[in-house]
Amino acid sequence: MEYKDYYHILGIAKNASQDEIKRAYRKLTRKYHPDVSREKDAEKKFKEVGEAYEVLKDPEKRAAYDRLGANWQQGQDFRPPPGWTKEEFSFGGGFTDGNTEGFSDFFESLFGGRFDSRRRSTGRRATYRRRGEDFHGRLVIDLEDAFRGATRTVTMEVPETGHNGLPRIRSKEIRVRIPPGVTEGQHIRLPGQGGELPSGSAGDLFLEIVFRPHPFYRVDGRDLYLDLPVAPWEAALGARVKVPTPGGVVDLQIPANSADGKRLRLKGRGLPGEPAGHLYVNLKIVLPPANNAKAKELYRKMERELAFNPRAALGV
Repeated sequence: MEYKDYYHILGIAKNASQDEIKRAYRKLTRKYHPDVSREKDAEKKFKEVGEAYEVLKDPEKRAAYDRLGANWQQGQDFRPPPGWTKEEFSFGGGFTDGNTEGFSDFFESLFGGRFDSRRRSTGRRATYRRRGEDFHGRLVIDLEDAFRGATRTVTMEVPETGHNGLPRIRSKEIRVRIPPGVTEGQHIRLPGQGGELPSGSAGDLFLEIVFRPHPFYRVDGRDLYLDLPVAPWEAALGARVKVPTPGGVVDLQIPANSADGKRLRLKGRGLPGEPAGHLYVNLKIVLPPANNAKAKELYRKMERELAFNPRAALGV
């Protein structure tokens, strides 16, 4: 039995993303489709591409395949490693019951036989609900959308088989409800918006939330961070100042003798949730410019009357 280098067959790196795998698959199926291709051994290569994609598109199969190691070469004599079983990974909810007829002995030795074992255990042919492929994407939103919730329309490019039997891409618009308190990296699941099968249920669409950079806030989970400019006398004497938050402007008490970089917390003023996040305010002392005679005289007066050496801790 020959080892199959599925990455080599698709012409991609071993760390290729799911999008790169899909693009390579689409490109090669168009190139080697037996009905239109004039390439030598087009049908054979078409099947090899389909087999490679069947494994690499599925995270569980791909992980199991990768565990064979990186030292194998395409065409090398292969036997499953000791301890390898076909039950090594489970076919979870995202499994696509693809047509694996005609795949190689290599594929069958690693991933085949699962159904046969079930038939033997029950004494009759098991039935499985066919399900389309799950789609994955990213949804870039504003922080305000995560705070208040929103509804957005996204456009997907969906692969399908055209009337001529060749794959094609069509656009599909979907309205997505963004719940308040959603965090970056969280996935929104849209049931039935994934790949479709002629006889079976559609897969799901999973959208990973990504925040667009905000001019004021940095985000960590549900917590927000804000650099707040303050005047020297506000930091020195203490003051009550206005602070912007995603929910509106609030008052913040600055303690007297606050140093530059001091962090204050506005409890529960971050993103909503259970529990809600906090808004952390970092004080940034901003000096007034000495750009006129009066301002310069004030600085000279401070120099004369304040025994202040900002470099005293350095011994200079």
